[in-house]
Amino acid sequence: MDWYIPLLIFCARIMDVSIGTVRMILVISGVKYVAAMLGFVEVLIWALAVGGVIKFLTEPIALIAYGSGFATGTLIGMTIEDRIAIGHRIIRIINPKPDIDVSAMLRDREYRVTRIEGSGMHGPVEVAFLIVRRRIVPAVLDLVRDLAPEAFVTIERADPASVVSSGPNRRVARWSLGKFGGIRK
Repeated sequence: MDWYIPLLIFCARIMDVSIGTVRMILVISGVKYVAAMLGFVEVLIWALAVGGVIKFLTEPIALIAYGSGFATGTLIGMTIEDRIAIGHRIIRIINPKPDIDVSAMLRDREYRVTRIEGSGMHGPVEVAFLIVRRRIVPAVLDLVRDLAPEAFVTIERADPASVVSSGPNRRVARWSLGKFGGIRK
């Protein structure tokens, strides 16, 4: 086996796993055509990497290159996905200090905030909800830490909502599932 074969296997695995990680995030986010194109490229590179390992299956260095490329590709794919920061997040802030109005302070900074009055173990709490682009989540968290250091914050992914309206002009999508009938959206 030539010296560069393990290097090629390693690089191919980095590329296909990185692409696969980004592709899965795009699938989850609903970006289907870009995800499909990335899937095409991913599987071509994967086939080449697997072919190289199978051809040199008795060479431990080829197997190590394959596994190392997978691990490195996972890390690089996650880093790429973190940098492109696709989608929106829901930030939930539970503020136990009634003298600090986090919602008003965030609104002063032009964030759209929904406020709910809550009741905690030690009295009233403010619950504030924001939906923001994922790439600005760190800035919002820094701001909340400055405004209300004792607040409890959770973050979750926000999927696009489907609009459901009542009345005669209501749009309903229907897909057939054979003997299982249909699904309404």
